[in-house]
Amino acid sequence: MAPSEKIIANETEILGYLPQKPPMVMIGKLLEAEGKRTVTSLRITEDNIFCSDGLFREPGLIENMAQTAAAGVGYLARKDQKEPPVGFIGGLRNLRIDDFPGIGDEIVTEVTVEHEVFDATVVNGKVFLKERCIAECELKIFLLK
Repeated sequence: MAPSEKIIANETEILGYLPQKPPMVMIGKLLEAEGKRTVTSLRITEDNIFCSDGLFREPGLIENMAQTAAAGVGYLARKDQKEPPVGFIGGLRNLRIDDFPGIGDEIVTEVTVEHEVFDATVVNGKVFLKERCIAECELKIFLLK
C-alpha cells in the first residue's frame, strides 16, 4: 500500500484526534477515515522511543496499529464536535511480524473494524512498508466512557 496523496491531518493536527502525546505518538498523518477503515502513515525517526539498533520494533508496530484505530475514532468524534475517547488494548491475537522498518522508512497502516460489542471493538491491523505487508494482528480495544 503506497502512501496516499490525500492527507486529512498532518503531524500537528493528528494530536487533536489522539489521547497520546509526544513522545508516545506513533502515527504521523491521517490519510483516510471512512466507515470502518482508517489509514495512517508514519516516518520512522531516530528519536522514536520504540527504535533500537536502527529498527522500529514490536511494541512500536503494535502501538502504531492501535493508534491508527484511535485516530479513526477520534476523527469521527471531532466531526461530531465531541472529545476523542480514551481507549486501551484489551487483547492481541494472531500477531505476525515479517520485517522491521528502519530509520527513514515510511510505513502505512490500515485498520479495519471487524465488529463492535458494547465498549469493545475488534480491529484487524496491517502495517505496510513499500507496499508489502510486514506486520498484522487482531486487536481488541476498549473505550472508556
